[in-house]
Amino acid sequence: MLIDSMAPVLMVPLVVVLAPLLAALVGRVVRVPLVVFEVVLGLLIGPAVLGLAPTDGFVDDLAEVGLAMLFFLAGNEIDFRQINGRPLRRSVTGWLVAVVLMVGAGLLVAGNAAGAVYLGVALTSTALGALVPLLRDAGEMRTRFGTAVVAVGAVGEFGPLIAISVFLSGRDPGVATVVLLAFVAVTAVAIWLAGRATHRGVHRLINATLHTSGQFAVRLVVLVLALLAGLSYVLGLDMLLGAFAAGVLMRLVLRNARPADAVLVQSKLEGLGFGFLVPVFFVHTGMTFDLRALLDDGRALALLPVFVALMLVIRGGSGLLTAPRGAPRTDRLALTLLTATGLPIIIAVTAIGVERDELTASLAASMVGAGMVTVLLFPLLGLLARGRSRGEAPVQTEPATDQGT
Repeated sequence: MLIDSMAPVLMVPLVVVLAPLLAALVGRVVRVPLVVFEVVLGLLIGPAVLGLAPTDGFVDDLAEVGLAMLFFLAGNEIDFRQINGRPLRRSVTGWLVAVVLMVGAGLLVAGNAAGAVYLGVALTSTALGALVPLLRDAGEMRTRFGTAVVAVGAVGEFGPLIAISVFLSGRDPGVATVVLLAFVAVTAVAIWLAGRATHRGVHRLINATLHTSGQFAVRLVVLVLALLAGLSYVLGLDMLLGAFAAGVLMRLVLRNARPADAVLVQSKLEGLGFGFLVPVFFVHTGMTFDLRALLDDGRALALLPVFVALMLVIRGGSGLLTAPRGAPRTDRLALTLLTATGLPIIIAVTAIGVERDELTASLAASMVGAGMVTVLLFPLLGLLARGRSRGEAPVQTEPATDQGT
């Protein structure tokens, strides 16, 4: 009994360590995103395959924290001065078009309005948190291509979170909208104050504790993340909305810190997130994937490639609106593939649907399976396509305030 209860606690860290080793080994031949190994290894050790690590409450809770940290880091990466203007406007337009088209497709697949809404919200998301490490490792964060991906990803995470809060909260949409606006107002005031203040006292304390056991910066981040995620939860909103907002807020707080301090703090946060919490979430995703429900339902299994195709054509195609002017065809293909990469919000949305008996377990597994396929394949193919155009002459950079359409 004790061995069974300890299995997840031992196996999950083992897989978290093994995943980058395998990624480095395979990387000698072809560069595969690390998340691929985390999800696949989680599936192998989970109940669906080998059964070495049954899920338990502790790992479940830790995975929830990892998901919140993933959205925090995604929000923390967004520089609105960089994506403002054409990239952001085009991304919003593209996402709205994708939602309308995906809801229409959802009506044909699910046969009812509730199922169509779940499909429309889930399958139009973009996993910015999973893409940011890949973009940074590839040196793309400050390129025009990287700016387009970040803009698409920011809208592809924030938009679905708003839709979840309004349409999937269990409240009347009017009441849900009022509650959401109240949360947005509180968060907007906090972000406005954070952007105006210099925070010199905070920066001095951060500097004084960077190399001590105090680690004030990390503790402050954990507090802000807990406060905003907790506030969104208390208001009946998705906690990921608060986690995302916390990332944006902390970016502003640290914006005027000494560059060396800001870099070191960012490194510590990424160490905590990508070194521990976020991998636990992706491993847990593999462990909890309901493979049996998918395999036992022929229709759900047949729908999995259909969902992948819908994500690629509808969500991926909407990303083309944000492509930089003059972008080569390979860049457009890469942007399409990265835009269509989604998983965390799909997991969150399908969990809500199954809990409310508005989605069957098999259909939810099909949607999550489609998300897993996009995470496994699309970033790899997208970065390969992007690599073919890296040597081309760069297109002139567009100003962030460009108003052209």
